[in-house]
Amino acid sequence: MKRLLIVLFVFTATLTATAQEIKWMTIDEALAAQKKTPKPIFMDVYTDWCGPCKMLDKKTFQDKKVVDLISANYYAVKFNAEGNSEVNYKGIKYANAAFVEGQKGRNSAHDFGKFLKLQGYPTMVVFDAKGEIAKSIVGFRSAEELLTEL
Repeated sequence: MKRLLIVLFVFTATLTATAQEIKWMTIDEALAAQKKTPKPIFMDVYTDWCGPCKMLDKKTFQDKKVVDLISANYYAVKFNAEGNSEVNYKGIKYANAAFVEGQKGRNSAHDFGKFLKLQGYPTMVVFDAKGEIAKSIVGFRSAEELLTEL
C-alpha cells in the first residue's frame, strides 16, 4: 500500500510539473505587447460569481490543445468585468467608479465591459492584431467547441 501511495504521489507530481498553463496578462499589457509584436488578443471576460466562468478555467483553459493554441497565437488576457482595474483602450480610460471593495456576489459593472456591450458571462473577446474587436463568444465552451471557434 505504501508503495502504491509513493507511485501515485510521484505520478501526480510529474503531471503537475509538466502541465502547461495559459500565461494571462492585463489588456493594457497585451495592447503594449501588440505594438511591439502584432498578434491577436484573446480576452476571457469573467466575474467572480459566475459558475460557467469557473468551469472555463477548470476545464477548457486547462486542455492542452486550448493552452497550446492560445499560447502560440494570441496574447491571453483575463478581465474581471466587475473589477476595479483601469483600462486604457484607444486613448480612453475605462474604470469602475462604483466598485465596492469586499463586495460579496455581484459588484458594479466595469465601464470597459459596458463598452464591449457584454451580453453575458463568460464572454471571450478576440481582438485582431491591430487591437480592433473581431469577435465575441458568449457563454461556456468546451475545449473542442472553443478550438472550432478560434
